Amino acid sequence: MNGASWLLKMAWRDSRRNRSRLFLFMASIVLGIAALTAIYSLGFNLNNQIDEQAASLLGADMEWVGNKPFEASERALADSVAAATSEEMSFGSMVYFPATGGSRLVQIRALKGDFPYYGTLETLPAAASADFRTGKKALVDQNLLLQYRAGVGDSIKVGEVTFEIAGSLIDAPGQTGIVAAVAPVVYIPLSYLEATGLEQKGSRINYRLLLRMPDPSGVDTFIKNHKERLETAEVTIRTVEDQKDSTGRLFRNLTVFLGLAGFVALLLGCVGVASAVHIYVKEKVNTIAILRCLGVRAKEAFLIFLIQIICIGFTGSLIGALAGSFLQRFLPVLLADFLPFALDPVISVPAIAQGILLGVIISVLFSLISFISIRNISPLHVFRISFEDSPVDKDPLRWLIYSLICVFILVFAFWQLQDWSTAFAFSAGIMGAFLLLVGVARGITWLIRRFFPVHWGYLARQGLANLFRPNNQTVILVVAIGLGTMLICTLLLSRDMLLNQIQVSTSEDRPNMVLFDVQEEQLQALSQLITDRNLPLLQSVPIVNTRLEKMNSLDAAAVRKDSTRRRLQGMFRREYRVTYRDTLSTTEKITKGSWVGQFTNGLVPVSVEAGFADRNRIDLGDTLQFNVQGSLVMASVASLREVDWRGMQTNFVIVFPKGILEEAPQFHVLLTRMPTLDQSADFQQEVVTHYPNVSIVDLSLVFNIVDKITDKVGFVIRFLAGFSMLTGLIVLITSVLISKYQRIRESILLRTLGAVRKQILFITGWEYFFLGAIASLTGIGLAVTASWGLARFSFETDFQPDLLPVTFVFAAITAITVVIGLINSSGILSQSPLEILRQES
Repeated sequence: MNGASWLLKMAWRDSRRNRSRLFLFMASIVLGIAALTAIYSLGFNLNNQIDEQAASLLGADMEWVGNKPFEASERALADSVAAATSEEMSFGSMVYFPATGGSRLVQIRALKGDFPYYGTLETLPAAASADFRTGKKALVDQNLLLQYRAGVGDSIKVGEVTFEIAGSLIDAPGQTGIVAAVAPVVYIPLSYLEATGLEQKGSRINYRLLLRMPDPSGVDTFIKNHKERLETAEVTIRTVEDQKDSTGRLFRNLTVFLGLAGFVALLLGCVGVASAVHIYVKEKVNTIAILRCLGVRAKEAFLIFLIQIICIGFTGSLIGALAGSFLQRFLPVLLADFLPFALDPVISVPAIAQGILLGVIISVLFSLISFISIRNISPLHVFRISFEDSPVDKDPLRWLIYSLICVFILVFAFWQLQDWSTAFAFSAGIMGAFLLLVGVARGITWLIRRFFPVHWGYLARQGLANLFRPNNQTVILVVAIGLGTMLICTLLLSRDMLLNQIQVSTSEDRPNMVLFDVQEEQLQALSQLITDRNLPLLQSVPIVNTRLEKMNSLDAAAVRKDSTRRRLQGMFRREYRVTYRDTLSTTEKITKGSWVGQFTNGLVPVSVEAGFADRNRIDLGDTLQFNVQGSLVMASVASLREVDWRGMQTNFVIVFPKGILEEAPQFHVLLTRMPTLDQSADFQQEVVTHYPNVSIVDLSLVFNIVDKITDKVGFVIRFLAGFSMLTGLIVLITSVLISKYQRIRESILLRTLGAVRKQILFITGWEYFFLGAIASLTGIGLAVTASWGLARFSFETDFQPDLLPVTFVFAAITAITVVIGLINSSGILSQSPLEILRQES
């Protein structure tokens, strides 16, 4: 048997004539590896910087969070273990800019102490982060200042107190651009909070104690010793490790999603590799048979060509990995609004190594589908080659290769997702999509052959017949271009569905302004203000704060002691905002039991949202004991409701009937609609001036922010989907260029029979028009089906697709296919038949 050096030499020599075609194989995997390496590098950089900056993201060693003021015993415990403590109370409230008359709902953070202990409050001027704590001053989000044309030294009114703007807030621990856009932050000293008058009945305030420990390593010991005591007091503890885990989990999910999208692009490229290698092996049958005649064993012939593919796969993966390392520098720009820190991308050697290894493995796997046929080529093929086509490979080993590919996809999915059931679902979806596309391609080919349009013109018939003739590219192009088209069109149609939902929510009969925390004594005056301005009062909803004391015989203490029921702890720790009414709203539907709208006697019949009931094991007839501002109310579950939470109106987990809560302390929510932006601004200014405790949500502003977020998320997804489309385009170019060598003999025959250049050009144009149209239509059909499924089962909305962008995608892909096919064929048409025959010989 010949040695390894001889095999390498033969592989090199044989590749010299076919190097251009081998580089086409390589191009099919470059983009997929580049996408994966960029995403892996992003993941490594994110993990490293989260580890380094976890403390500055939290700003302290420990954070105690509660929904009620801390008791003296809890404060004493914090003071006894911490080297320093800070206190923060945060809540949503309206602010008013006297200079411009503008008002906006913001997140107020009333702060006492030297927080943050790690990281900084980044402000302009820099001294403002300390200066605002010393007087009646505030830090205001920089974008909010720009929006309302305010600056340092101007005033901002929070409740009843006017603060001087000490500086603009650029960044704070854990804050992201998206969060700042939705809820801009305003810091004020805690000592002035009471004077603002914003601590009203029903106000939802988050209380935080922030601790810097003398020795951060003692945090775990403290939690072990005091966790049960603090849980009993309904205090949640968050540590640097918790912050690291939650932040890491969020972006780990993001990189997993992006990684799977990149893997789809790589698999798409490997379909091109498999097709190209199949044609390459068929062209090499004569060469391999001659080698066999010269004494080369079947195994050695197999290894010669396998070495070529390993080298090309390694080279392509290396190029892709290096390109991905460069590309990753642009990903932080795409994700900047979602990151709580500035990401500094560095080259990741593990990411490059993973990309190269993945590229080599997957190139070899997809090449083996055709390479195993080399083992069955005998020396006799030298004499039979003129009379027989390449052997039809029915080697049972092919099924082993298919199995290995399926196992590889499953293992990769599990490596990304760390969950076998999800990995199985992803793998089944990928393989199902490929099989479906292959089935559609073969079905279309059969239909064309079965119902061939014999009455068409000669040129169109010849072009159409090329779709099922030997060496056709129908299956590979339908799979490659169809999958890319499906990804792009599904994204377009899904985005349209989301935007349509927003447009429906902002239609003329829906509210676009919500007034929260309206006190009982303010209700009549605010209702009158709305009607005096000829505005519709669409809803006036009473809200009562209550807590759940018992469910049947279970209470909070019993749940804490029973490890099998600890998941129910949250049910007893939260504060419920409930309402009472005698009718269902338009966003509700009874799924179990009967609606009772009026209380008469006995247990109070309440209605519970079905999802909440399912999560907390609540069923019809269960008894619930509520603590309503100190008074105990015994209730029974009379019905379960399905609630459409997307509706632009108030929805509740628990609804009481009329006749029981009317006398309880309560506040109200009012919903109205503003016809114009000017009316909205005037109305908000008047409300903030006379009722500073009332918070106003301008839904049109929220929808604008949601639209911007959707655009950013959509751009990230389109960025990854673009890799699939570019890979599909490369596969298209590769397949068309490779088919050039298969079409040479056909062109020679047509030219010999008297066909002119124009006729062959039209035949080629018709062939690639049909290929592009079938591939894009298949992808669009699958995208419409997938989008209908999303509309029906996920978005739960009517499916009304906008066909204009889809039509543009169809036209663009079909045109690109035709252009590439014609450019590819121009070289053949410009030469004489004799010259081409000499080249082939």
